[in-house]
Amino acid sequence: MDFMSTVKGSLLEGFYPAGWDMAKIDACCDKGVKREDFWNKKFKPIACDNVAEFDTLMGHEIALQIKKARDKGEKLAMILPVGPMGMYKWAVFFLKEWNVCCDHVYTFNMDEWCDADGNTLPSDNPASFEYSMKQAFFNKLGKLTVPESQRNFATKDNLPTYPEKIAKLKAEGVKLVLIYGIGRMCHIAFWEPQFAAEFKSVEEWKKQPYRIAAKLHPLTIEQNAITSFKSRTTLVPCRANTIGPGLFLQADYAIGGCDGALSRGMGWQGMSFLTTLHYGPDMNITSTFMPTLPGKLFYLSELAGPLVAECN
Repeated sequence: MDFMSTVKGSLLEGFYPAGWDMAKIDACCDKGVKREDFWNKKFKPIACDNVAEFDTLMGHEIALQIKKARDKGEKLAMILPVGPMGMYKWAVFFLKEWNVCCDHVYTFNMDEWCDADGNTLPSDNPASFEYSMKQAFFNKLGKLTVPESQRNFATKDNLPTYPEKIAKLKAEGVKLVLIYGIGRMCHIAFWEPQFAAEFKSVEEWKKQPYRIAAKLHPLTIEQNAITSFKSRTTLVPCRANTIGPGLFLQADYAIGGCDGALSRGMGWQGMSFLTTLHYGPDMNITSTFMPTLPGKLFYLSELAGPLVAECN
């Protein structure tokens, strides 16, 4: 019995984006991490045996990009996520160990929770992404930190300034580094796959720089209930301000992370990870464009499969 034969007439009908080829997604789950022709020649998945190794290697890669720019006397622009998060501890560790000042770095947080009008949580609310970034990264860097005037957060007023600010930096020759995680629905930032249905072509889709009060997919809400709110779905906002492909596809280098494994063999990110690697670029599945960018994608080894039924 195939999956799609059970969907018709069920509560799942219309739940997944119309542009998803479920049979093709299922085939991706059996391919492991073998290279595809459409991958950028400088795109490289890197396996990690456990979360500690994952956090350390990803944090080192972030810190190394900052150090390289500093050593060259160049500015650096970075698009930052709040998830994964463990890498920031190690990015701070290496930057302090190397005594690298970050006053050459310009940061753009990719998204933020909001209400239906795009109003975000107060910056001192522990659930806000701005608060999380300050606690995990900016504050811990101490005197080496990124100047406040060079930090950007995805508020209703500031997010629309991202395109001009990033364009100005890139016009100066500044390298743009994207740091990202892959959502359960294969989103990058909170650019959900169902948004693709609004556009007539991938070219039009690629031009979209951001969205205020983006409506999140139910599985995105549940993913965040599990990963950030200790299962309490009622605390998860249903909307977020987010950058779009018009910004994150401008990246000159991308550092990705997939650490979505839970206890006792359970996980939520395996299918998303393998679909990202093997489906091929498609605007209906946002993350499928990530292998077309140069960079590294760190992942927990178990996410590569086999993804088979187990009773846990």
